[in-house]
Amino acid sequence: QLQFVESGGGLVQPGGSLRLSCAASGFTLANTPIAWFRQAPGKEREAVSRISSHSRVTDYIDSVKDRFTISRDNAKNTVYLQMQVLKPEDTGIYYCARLLTWPLELRRVTPTQADYWGQGTQVTVSS
Repeated sequence: QLQFVESGGGLVQPGGSLRLSCAASGFTLANTPIAWFRQAPGKEREAVSRISSHSRVTDYIDSVKDRFTISRDNAKNTVYLQMQVLKPEDTGIYYCARLLTWPLELRRVTPTQADYWGQGTQVTVSS
């Protein structure tokens, strides 16, 4: 089965850090554009970061810029999302997925433009 397996979520206090991992299962993610999506309670799933096929381009939505860092380790077949200075509004289920298209702007990336969804990992930022 072709999918990602996300891990690394948890409960953290505001200002804390987490590193999410996204391991590919059944395929090689090298040369594959990947995005991290977030679904907050009662909201639609949104793309928060993406990395291009050869890792030359990374994008972030404004609300996470300078706090989140996306990276990949092809040898481990894994993509990461390092999250720092976490805020309560970062709470949600985080998913990674393979991007089927590369819109000019990250905010135009929708879940229908991605596949190989995993089960997600819950991130809760609360004191």
